[in-house]
Amino acid sequence: MTSILELCTGLPTQEVAPGTVLLREGERTGRLYFLISGRIDILKNDVPINTVTEPGAVFGEISVLLNAPHMATVRAQEDSKVHVVEHAEAFLQSHSKVNYHLSKLLAQRLQGVTGYLVDLKKQFADQGNHLAMVDNVLESLVHQQSEEFSPGSDRDSYDQS
Repeated sequence: MTSILELCTGLPTQEVAPGTVLLREGERTGRLYFLISGRIDILKNDVPINTVTEPGAVFGEISVLLNAPHMATVRAQEDSKVHVVEHAEAFLQSHSKVNYHLSKLLAQRLQGVTGYLVDLKKQFADQGNHLAMVDNVLESLVHQQSEEFSPGSDRDSYDQS
């Protein structure tokens, strides 16, 4: 099977210095990045949530696919090299093999999150507090079929008019 980096052959590359922000939470860039080498930090609300070193890792896909602001900040921790896709929506629409890889990746993530939520549901099923809502979250993740999706978090700002 062809690797995602093999499918990115010919795309522009960028050398990234430590501390460089590729994507900033809350902004829209319309870009995708594929990690060639290096170490990249993912931050949510300035809290580190992951460090990525795997060649072929992709950043910015959720924002592009949902036409939404970036949900996290992506910052180089060390000298890194990435493929850059400036017009990611058009790129994805015209590259079915990249789409297939991305679909598999997102399905794996959903499977992992769903498994985690099932574990939480089992652990906190008898509690009457906010953890009891895991069942509702799990149900909406598993059965969501519409093209538009909102996580429904109280932390999200929304227009009440």
